[in-house]
Amino acid sequence: MTLALIDFGAGNLHSVANALAAAGCADLAVTADPDVVARADRIVLPGVGAFGACAAALRGIDGMVAALERRVLEQARPFLGICVGMQLMAEAGEELGTYRGLGWLAGTVRRLEPADFAAKVPHMGWNDVVPTMDHPLIVPGEAYFLHSFAFEGAGVLATTDHGGAVTAAIGRDNLAGVQFHPEKSQRYGLDLLARFLEWRP
Repeated sequence: MTLALIDFGAGNLHSVANALAAAGCADLAVTADPDVVARADRIVLPGVGAFGACAAALRGIDGMVAALERRVLEQARPFLGICVGMQLMAEAGEELGTYRGLGWLAGTVRRLEPADFAAKVPHMGWNDVVPTMDHPLIVPGEAYFLHSFAFEGAGVLATTDHGGAVTAAIGRDNLAGVQFHPEKSQRYGLDLLARFLEWRP
């Protein structure tokens, strides 16, 4: 089983690769090659930074979005987006302007505006993950978050509380995304990655 961890210059690749290996991934390709992605059995899209810059960097790799759409949407291989990699699954992001996402889930990524003034932005640190429905990947627990923008839309699998409900995970079919960082979430994060490696959607 080959897992493609996409390198588009906007991810915490070393830590994510180490976490995937610790979770049991024996055949990991850190890659910017669409041909590798087109043959992968599973795909992980990380991301750290601004939505628009990450979207531009991903589209800047010739053939990458087409390979992703073919392998993930048409051929239904399991996909996991992490942090901005999750946000890119949305139709649009409103960070420093409005930018087009992949459009895999109906929704928009907007700046956090907590109802409680004591809840600071960025949302940083450990917080509960509360599933909104049964899903083989997402279970109750505590994960590490670091973000100033959050997804609003369809397919919310879990929320967390930061001056109100904030999306913690999204998905449908063979797609899943988490706003938190599994690679920084110790046992909870490693267990989630292990479930992803076994997932048969």
